[in-house]
Amino acid sequence: MKCDKKDLLLYAVTDRKWTGEKTLYEQVEAALRGGATFVQLREKTLEEARFLEEAREIQRLCRQYKVPFVINDNVAIAREIDADGVHVGQSDMEALDVRALLGPDKIVGVSAQTVEQALLAEAHGADYLGVGAVFPTGSKADAVEVGRSELEAICRAVKIPVIAIGGISRENVLELGGSGICGIAVISAIFSQPHIEEATRKLRNLTEKMTGVTV
Repeated sequence: MKCDKKDLLLYAVTDRKWTGEKTLYEQVEAALRGGATFVQLREKTLEEARFLEEAREIQRLCRQYKVPFVINDNVAIAREIDADGVHVGQSDMEALDVRALLGPDKIVGVSAQTVEQALLAEAHGADYLGVGAVFPTGSKADAVEVGRSELEAICRAVKIPVIAIGGISRENVLELGGSGICGIAVISAIFSQPHIEEATRKLRNLTEKMTGVTV
């Protein structure tokens, strides 16, 4: 599966620190019911066998909703379960190597903070870019803030779709209008909310308004 630009409208990145009494599966399903258009499974500390089991479960769920499903960083697990693709950061495996391992038909997403990084990722086979942090964020301790001018410059410089990530919420998402992005990626704006389905639905409506695209 290759990703369509519209698939990137509301991109949900998982984080199990907010699961509480719910399972991650239940949280992702609520996000999908609310209108998430893309799911990335992000696990930095989970033991490999459990990660693999969880990845299969979430993959089946995403297939039911016909939503692309990618794995953060772990190319081996993505290959093992035949996930739709992988998202890598600047300190992870290089996009060219990911593409070589996954083949031409899988989705490769790359995090970028500068025009130079964005152009290199595009040249090396990335299908989309995640650019941020566009606002201060507590979800990633090592997040580098990217200003509005740099975000716009990246969108102008590349032909592949760009989504914004980092500190995005219902309160500030409309501020990203006119920047050139085709969607947003969020963690806490969905998964830390007490009513995930409702929060996702509201955020999707605002994101459609911000981009001028209705999916």
